[in-house]
Amino acid sequence: MLFPYTYVPHQMEKMQRFINFIFYQVWCRAPKAGAYSLNLFDAHPPLKVVMESFAYDHNKEGDLFSSRIQAIYESFAKLPRADIVQFKRWYQSNNDIERVCGNAPGSQVARYAEVQAKYPELSELLGTFFKNLHTSSNLLRLKSLRDEIGDIDDHYHAFMEVNKAGKCPFCGIGDIKGVHHSKREAYDHYLPKAHYPFNSINFRNLAPTCHECNSTYKLSKDPAHHAAGRRKAFYPYADSGHNIEVTINLGAPDIDRLTLADIQLTFGPAAVNEEIATWKEVYGIEERYKAICCGSDAIDWLEQLRILSDTHGIDPATSMATLQEQTKISPVANSNFLKLAFLEGCGRVGVIGYVAGA
Repeated sequence: MLFPYTYVPHQMEKMQRFINFIFYQVWCRAPKAGAYSLNLFDAHPPLKVVMESFAYDHNKEGDLFSSRIQAIYESFAKLPRADIVQFKRWYQSNNDIERVCGNAPGSQVARYAEVQAKYPELSELLGTFFKNLHTSSNLLRLKSLRDEIGDIDDHYHAFMEVNKAGKCPFCGIGDIKGVHHSKREAYDHYLPKAHYPFNSINFRNLAPTCHECNSTYKLSKDPAHHAAGRRKAFYPYADSGHNIEVTINLGAPDIDRLTLADIQLTFGPAAVNEEIATWKEVYGIEERYKAICCGSDAIDWLEQLRILSDTHGIDPATSMATLQEQTKISPVANSNFLKLAFLEGCGRVGVIGYVAGA
């Protein structure tokens, strides 16, 4: 991940607080609370108003939400205390997204695979509930709920008022629609809702992402888990980012005939090698960056240097020095970070009259 988003508090966080109450105060108390009823929501008046609306308005989405809560309640009612304690640990761990991304020791993260192994029926019920609880669901458009938690488009606008880079932080090359667009990007579940219960409406786990990252490369890949087990991943809302270093070396000077095999990418810093490896795999970074280096953008980058030299008398070393300064200020604007790395690679094989570090 090239840079982290700045987290923007918003009224929509109330939906996660509603789910917190449902989990801790309704489901986890089911073994001792008796038969399911709307009285279980008395301690949370705003949520009770929503639940009463769903119960009496006979709206399909509201009915499904209510019936799924009841079904899970009745399943929790059969659990012994030790199992309730286990679920509480899972719920807390799954919603501490930063610790999950950091593969923190002692964090009892649960994927549906772990829940399914011990609680197959309950795993299915939880999956149906949480996989249908997301930012594009019709449920969040219901007036009784929207009046309490606000609107997702308003959240997006507020988010983009703060996060103004205009580029996807997960690749640095895809555009992100901002406040001047009437449409918005999709919110990706960073820890995929296909794999993880409990955090599908947690905005610490939701991040606007470009279409290529979200729908072509990442899909339901799990940044925190792979075939060998848990792994580290960048946290989308880290307090500070890492200056990701990209070095491009070319195996041949014939730029017009470059293939993916002719390009070697090296990433740093070494302190986040594990996070970088995860990032590259989940988002197809090497393939995508190499493809750009083999395409028309890279040819245009070289042509810009030629025009500046032949037409304006600006030598490549001066142009590269200017690009280095631009990249320090705006690394992702115009793909400066990749443009700089590519042109430095060209310099090393003698394509331009410039050698990096010379």
